Amino acid sequence: MIEPPDAQPDEPRRSEPLLEAIAEVERHLAQGGWDQPTRLYALVHTADLIASEPALAQTLGLPATPAADALTPVEQDSMPTGTPLDEWLAEIGWPSEVAGCALSQEVLTLPPSVEADLPSDADAVAWAVSHPLRREVRMVVGVLRDGSRTATLRVRGIADQSDDVVSGADLVPLLTDALAATLVD
Repeated sequence: MIEPPDAQPDEPRRSEPLLEAIAEVERHLAQGGWDQPTRLYALVHTADLIASEPALAQTLGLPATPAADALTPVEQDSMPTGTPLDEWLAEIGWPSEVAGCALSQEVLTLPPSVEADLPSDADAVAWAVSHPLRREVRMVVGVLRDGSRTATLRVRGIADQSDDVVSGADLVPLLTDALAATLVD
């Protein structure tokens, strides 16, 4: 795989087909608005999907002759209610037919300048939700078996009406690592 021109040797790889698949997921989610649940997607080679499931491929409107490295996201079952994300991901293992996977999650963020004020008790979440400097962010993270990874971030209220999203291979490294662990044989 060819590294992006600005990538350093120790940086995670980012493939264009992966970025395209993640962008497709993010655009789909953006159409549905905010306050969506965490979602998990298998990323499969589009050509393999067309060959093995022609009716599904037709339903999805996939091209008859896709690019050789094109990926199609296939949404999986919802995360069980009340299950922590790390525990859920630790239980997932993908069959070899799955080239990679992606996860979308909405999170609440606060600037580092308010960390010292954060309560250490159960009221921390309520405090963060009501904080005037909070930002809601939708993350879509994707990884491939070859080590490629990328993520997109959309900030609520700033990029709601556009494709103004940030993307990069190292935006949410811990979540990316956890997702990559689901691909280990």
